[in-house]
Amino acid sequence: MVSVGTGEITINKLPLESYFQTSDLQYIVMHPMTSIGVEKGLNVKTKVSGGGIHSQAEAVRHAISRALINYNPESRRTLKKLGFLTRDPRVKERKKPGLKRARRAPQFSKR
Repeated sequence: MVSVGTGEITINKLPLESYFQTSDLQYIVMHPMTSIGVEKGLNVKTKVSGGGIHSQAEAVRHAISRALINYNPESRRTLKKLGFLTRDPRVKERKKPGLKRARRAPQFSKR
């Protein structure tokens, strides 16, 4: 959810600096807002779950980008060029019968 405000970003009811503690992850989340120049004028509230911490940062970036387009449709071209509107299609591969995991086969013994 994007609203006019002071630039606070809240993820799962925690401030950005508490949820994503490294500057790299904070940069990933802030990049859509800084690229269109609205990092101080909007408040953002998001919820994220599942995956790893880096994937969550990229998911929040994707959500913020989509919300910014609803807020300001002219920013679509910039965000599209940076690749922030493209969803990461990778999902976990299913476990197959006869295998231990998706591709891991049971240990082979000659004797």
